Amino acid sequence: MSERPEQRKDPVDAIIGQWATVRPDLDTAAMEVFGRINRLSHGIGERVSQAYAKFGISRGEFDVLATLRRSGEPFTLSPRQLSATLMLTTGGMTGRLDKLERAGLLRRSPDPHDRRGLQVTLTDEGLALVDEAVGAGLAVQTEALSALGPERAGQLAGLLRDLLAGTDRS
Repeated sequence: MSERPEQRKDPVDAIIGQWATVRPDLDTAAMEVFGRINRLSHGIGERVSQAYAKFGISRGEFDVLATLRRSGEPFTLSPRQLSATLMLTTGGMTGRLDKLERAGLLRRSPDPHDRRGLQVTLTDEGLALVDEAVGAGLAVQTEALSALGPERAGQLAGLLRDLLAGTDRS
């Protein structure tokens, strides 16, 4: 990728430079993009996790609460629906549900439509907590994007959508 003179160097530039020295035959354009995406994901992920920790929850626990919240009233899903949405094994989901239930943020109850099934519902406390936590996580992400400004952030979102669509084809 071509570098504009006003751009600051970052750690990915150093990596690309090292590859150019030892393997000048390689086209590292993809590494420039995905190396930065990886570093951004890790760095912002850590900051968002810290924001959620102030509410006494991990990022994974937030994901469970947020999935229930996004489902709309009555904020109820089956453990299977949660597992599928979050791409978790049932064992991984059970551990999260146990912790969140002990904290009073959700409750499990028999599914009235399936004698063998359960349903998971946000409690009022869980609803209030996830509404605050989502705001805190978005504040971290919005602050990071402010370096681009609204127009460039919108362009980036569109480019990443296109890239994701191109890589999700199976």
